Amino acid sequence: MKGKKISISTEEANVAKTTIERLGELGQSIWLDYISRPLITSGRLKELIGAGVTGMTSNPTIFDQAISSGSAYDEQIRGLKKAGKSVFEIYDDITIKDIQAAADIFKPIYERTKGLDGYVSLEINPQLAYKTQETIEEGKRLAKKVDRPNVMFKVPATDAGYKAIQALLAEGINVNITLIFSLEQYRKTAAAYLAGIKKLLQNKGDARPVRSVASVFVSRIDTTVDALLDKLPENKEALYLTGKAAKANANLIYCAYAQICAGDEFKGLKKQGASVQRVLWGSTGTKNPAYSDIKYVAELVGKDTVNTVPEKTLQAFLDHGVIEKTCTADAADEAQEVIDSLQKLGIDINDICAQLLTDGVIAFERSFVSLLDAIEKKTKGM
Repeated sequence: MKGKKISISTEEANVAKTTIERLGELGQSIWLDYISRPLITSGRLKELIGAGVTGMTSNPTIFDQAISSGSAYDEQIRGLKKAGKSVFEIYDDITIKDIQAAADIFKPIYERTKGLDGYVSLEINPQLAYKTQETIEEGKRLAKKVDRPNVMFKVPATDAGYKAIQALLAEGINVNITLIFSLEQYRKTAAAYLAGIKKLLQNKGDARPVRSVASVFVSRIDTTVDALLDKLPENKEALYLTGKAAKANANLIYCAYAQICAGDEFKGLKKQGASVQRVLWGSTGTKNPAYSDIKYVAELVGKDTVNTVPEKTLQAFLDHGVIEKTCTADAADEAQEVIDSLQKLGIDINDICAQLLTDGVIAFERSFVSLLDAIEKKTKGM
């Protein structure tokens, strides 16, 4: 991992835990948006858990960085190569080993919170993002191979993905629905969750241990919208709207979440053991240096949410974050006003979200290919 390593003293851990515990009192969990073998084996992950972190996510880009940046995986790669494993099989084994090790470390949190937290997420092959049946089969294979109750399998919020989400949930498999940008995507994600749980129950399954999160990507929306605003003739309206699109879009999604939770369909499933599908804020590292380094944490504190943060953002929030509820279910009018104002300037949030989804799938596919290439290069040197 690049950048400064986090080393937390006992006193600092107590302060940090108090900070994150206060977020917990408002209903928000903090998960780490990073994984690597040194993070796990060095004890630093346990340090972060001691500071209050209650979960972890991964994706192809994160694994590509982790495996390409050093020699931590070389011994296992060498052994797998000697065993005659293919490049994909080597990738499969080394990533699953990390996921299992992290899940075991988080297991006490999973048990203590009765399945609310303590999860580690693993991305299903992103090359299957538009292939429903292949995603289902790969999700089932991974769930069997990983064999941990506190692992979620990530499926993108594409039209093919929604059907796969339903099928996997109906099998009792935890699902993290990823690459959600738009309100429409979120509504379809929530519908897929409800349909999957309903089918699970119809098949006499137990809904109580099955969990899911809806991962809404945040900062990329501001990055795109701000670039479009910069191209407009200088005016007060454009200046006012700069840096507001992501929060507004997230607030509309959160309001939709609250409405779904209050609806009769979910209430009926809840009586049969179903849990809330929490909204997870992803891509919350600040990319624009003009903004606060904790902008997408401080602005999105809300009940029944998760925020997945890079280590750098986590450290910044522990240092100077202010704990207050900033994302509420009654902010729809204000959020919609921002979206409508952007529309009047010719900036359509729905078009932007659709493009970001396409770009996001492509980016993960490229990272996946890059990851396999990195493993192949390592095997050739062994």
